[in-house]
Amino acid sequence: MTLREQLEAREREVLAPQAAKSGDSRGRLRREEEDEVRPAFQRDRDRIIHCKAFRRLKHKTQVFFAPTGDHYRTRLTHTLEVSQIARTIAKVLRLHEELTEAITLGHDLGHTPFGHAGERVIDGLMPGGFSHYEQSLRIVDVLENDGRGLNLTWEVRDGIAKHSKGKSGAPVVVGDALRASTMEGQIMRVADLIAYVNHDIDDATRAGLLRPEDLPREPVRTLGDSSSARIGSLVKDVVTETLAGGMTEIRMSQPVLQAVLDLRTFLFDAVYENTIATAEFKKASGILSGLWEKVCERPDEFLDRRTIEHEGIDAAARDFVAGMTDRYAVRLFEQLFIPKPWAME
Repeated sequence: MTLREQLEAREREVLAPQAAKSGDSRGRLRREEEDEVRPAFQRDRDRIIHCKAFRRLKHKTQVFFAPTGDHYRTRLTHTLEVSQIARTIAKVLRLHEELTEAITLGHDLGHTPFGHAGERVIDGLMPGGFSHYEQSLRIVDVLENDGRGLNLTWEVRDGIAKHSKGKSGAPVVVGDALRASTMEGQIMRVADLIAYVNHDIDDATRAGLLRPEDLPREPVRTLGDSSSARIGSLVKDVVTETLAGGMTEIRMSQPVLQAVLDLRTFLFDAVYENTIATAEFKKASGILSGLWEKVCERPDEFLDRRTIEHEGIDAAARDFVAGMTDRYAVRLFEQLFIPKPWAME
């Protein structure tokens, strides 16, 4: 047996029957030789960590645009916090930790610059609309590796495609069209909500938009009065309810689910759609709209010729603009739109 086959055999001995197993994967978009050491899901995790889109997450907005403080979350630190929470849940339930981690690390690769405001702008510019989870899948399938993609397993791609909940979607008890086919993918959907609800409260408090006493009383009473207490309550509830339900799907109790959804609703009103917090995003809207127009006017300079030939100029502009970091978008806008001072000796 190769080292990989030994690890696959260990998975069958240790993991729960409901866990996805590397050796049983539905496979990749393109057939390739197996690694001698790493099982399939571990290879996927490693490919995502080493890809360019993952590195760009460190300069993409989570909630606050271009924060000057060192301790505000970025899209990268959000992703790492989601991964930690998801692996904790997977470990307790004896599900596949590396599959869970691969899905969580890849779930936001397609996010735009300037957070959800940027996503709304590109959604309005792109015929047929735009969603970051579809773009995440496009990145791993097509855009990375000079058009070859990462060639990930079906299970990781399925989890990435079905992680998004939007403003009002539920993290559990969803229809088949929205529910990931693996338990590990279902964990991703829950861990994402647990992470951003709690760290966005922390960031909004640091920014002076919230005070701890502003939080709605009933959810705080149910979940706890600190970020760590709330995360602990939510993780415990997920694993307890899932085990009690016979591991048929990832579950939450109704009181805890309602509490976290109430906190999310509060955050939309107090933070995400707050006029102070969103003032800079209105400027970001102008930046992305302007860049879209310019790159379409000068496709040979900015856009991928193969994409233009096969999918059209809008698809190429979407890939280019959505892939930008916040600071690159600002720098390119300055380069294209702001006149430089004329200096003569």
